Amino acid sequence: MRRASSVPGMMLTSAAVVGAWGYFLLQGVRDPLGGINSLWPLFGIANQLLATIALCVATTILVKMHGAKYLWVTLVPLSWLVVVTFTAGWEKIFSPLPDLGFLAQADKLSAGPHTAATATLIFNARLDAAVCAVFLVLVTVILIDSIRGWVGILSGTQDARLTETPFIRSELA
Repeated sequence: MRRASSVPGMMLTSAAVVGAWGYFLLQGVRDPLGGINSLWPLFGIANQLLATIALCVATTILVKMHGAKYLWVTLVPLSWLVVVTFTAGWEKIFSPLPDLGFLAQADKLSAGPHTAATATLIFNARLDAAVCAVFLVLVTVILIDSIRGWVGILSGTQDARLTETPFIRSELA
């Protein structure tokens, strides 16, 4: 699992991710409101957090190639994206407004009459809150590790050697 080239590791992690998203799709089909209400907020947050990870990678490559010279090119949008997305994720989990916060929505539904459909909606709201929290924690870990790497490279305590494939001009142009 430590080696990126490990085929069993790639198969296991790919199966876990596909299985988790498959489970969410199944939950969406079972959702009394049609599923899109459960999946869409998570999709939006996950999409922006993926962009955050991509900007961390791009920033690392720029720091390795050019030091601090072009750091602002990716660091400015990364900073904005982190502030906005983490704020939105926090609000989606902890907002006291049932129309906005997953947990407030679950609490509101719990206070009313209980049917099978209500139980499913409560479970989905709490599951969305948990998954959103996990996403935020994992991206925080990636962000902290990236910052640690950037500081190490810029201070000279970490190797700035590029391991990415070098640019090759296309012969089609």
